[in-house]
Amino acid sequence: MNAPLLVTGGTGTIGGRVVPMLREAGRDVRILTRHPREAAPGIHHVEGDTVAGRGLAAALDGVKVVLHLAGGAKGDDVAARNLAAAARDAGVQHLILISVIGADHMPIGYFRAKAEAERAIAGSGVPWSVLRAAQLHDFVLPVVGGMAKLPLLPVPGGLRFEPVDVGDVAARLTEIALGRPSGRVADLAGPEVLDIPQLAAALVEARGGRMRRRLPIRMPGAVGRAYRGGANLAGADAQRGSVTWREFLTAQGSTPRQATTSR
Repeated sequence: MNAPLLVTGGTGTIGGRVVPMLREAGRDVRILTRHPREAAPGIHHVEGDTVAGRGLAAALDGVKVVLHLAGGAKGDDVAARNLAAAARDAGVQHLILISVIGADHMPIGYFRAKAEAERAIAGSGVPWSVLRAAQLHDFVLPVVGGMAKLPLLPVPGGLRFEPVDVGDVAARLTEIALGRPSGRVADLAGPEVLDIPQLAAALVEARGGRMRRRLPIRMPGAVGRAYRGGANLAGADAQRGSVTWREFLTAQGSTPRQATTSR
């Protein structure tokens, strides 16, 4: 019997790439979503909400592997606690979470919620795996694109990113889902560490524009210290994706894609 894998956030930026990979591997997929719609063969949508805790028992019926890819600006910790409890009650054998590099070091609400989500998954009593990934190219692009349009390019001192391609993240998550529970696996980051001027210069070049004059900015407080100290960056033992920032810009024609999250 091909027991379905449950994917939360299966219609989002990452989930939308993971689901086809799971189907290519011959697995049936059940997607938990607030807005079910007609899907392709081997893919079934079920209505539910991880933050509200609605529809989880029915979605988990007969499921042995869960990929929790849903996320948003708020509520990731609540969603993980709800899903972890429901997965334990359903007898799930492998619970997988996508998290963010620096979750336990960055003094920002989004990162703190991800750290709480990790703790909920690890303490669930269900065999688990957690993959921390760097910011996706798709999420860095609108941030840098907006900054590059300003009369002066803001340059927060010490702010660096190591953007990773969504395809690399999706492939690693698929590999994890088809394997054994492994706890906290190696972080996954992009092949480069780039500051704002480097990111902006590549984007302006790809769009055929003109680079703006720089406006140095010092980020204050604990957040500034964390970024200057590289708390958001991967360590030496991280895995690295293969797609560079410039390759990403070239492949998608420097036209921003709408990055999405899904509950």
